[in-house]
Amino acid sequence: SMIIVKTQREIDLMREAGRVTAEAMEVGGAEVRPGVSTKHINDTIERFIRSKGGKPSFLHYSEYPASACISINDQVIHGIPSAKRIIEDGDLVSIDIGVLLNGYHGDMARTFGAGHIRSEDQKLMDVTRESFWEAMKVARVGYRLGDIGAAVSAHAHRYGFGVVYDYVGHGVGAQLHEEPDVPNYGIPGKGSRLVAGMTIAVEPMINAGTPDVRVLRDGWTVVTKDGRKSAHYENTILIRDDEPLILTSL
Repeated sequence: SMIIVKTQREIDLMREAGRVTAEAMEVGGAEVRPGVSTKHINDTIERFIRSKGGKPSFLHYSEYPASACISINDQVIHGIPSAKRIIEDGDLVSIDIGVLLNGYHGDMARTFGAGHIRSEDQKLMDVTRESFWEAMKVARVGYRLGDIGAAVSAHAHRYGFGVVYDYVGHGVGAQLHEEPDVPNYGIPGKGSRLVAGMTIAVEPMINAGTPDVRVLRDGWTVVTKDGRKSAHYENTILIRDDEPLILTSL
């Protein structure tokens, strides 16, 4: 298991892939509203990615059948878009997108609220996002992977939320999933050293209730065991000596 350090040329290509990923998220997120099917959002995202000369990273990845993962409410990740799944008022809609462009991947996720959101659901979304930015404070040379995970979980636990243990972030590059694993839990000062040129997906998956999850019979959709809602926030980032560079940004 080798952590792949990227060259400046590779970083430049990853920034391009990341920018298209961020644009695709903006286009897809704009379609989140009551009455819209998750398939419509998926198709909008796929059309956009292809219009920019990219390929959806997720399509046919391990036989996954769609271009985006769209996970609603108690669905944590890997929700399969469907014409039958219609978004309702108050839903939390997590969208996860990967884009392959010029041989490199961008990977990102966001959770959107549809219509009128309950205050506790807004809090879950806010804390999930904040936990990512807490991790960014220690996502630099001189720290370790345990520092990133500990930062995420400490922030989520402050609000009594559950941090998913069964799924983790990962390296990103010419492959969608590379070394190392990037858990959302850990012990400060432990784990692999962060080195300049590492590109990783940091992706808090935070549950309103317990951290426990299960996979539905479709073989993909991961849901909370207690049926409470979940939120997801992910960017692909570059480790540097100083603050990290968000690669999946506009």
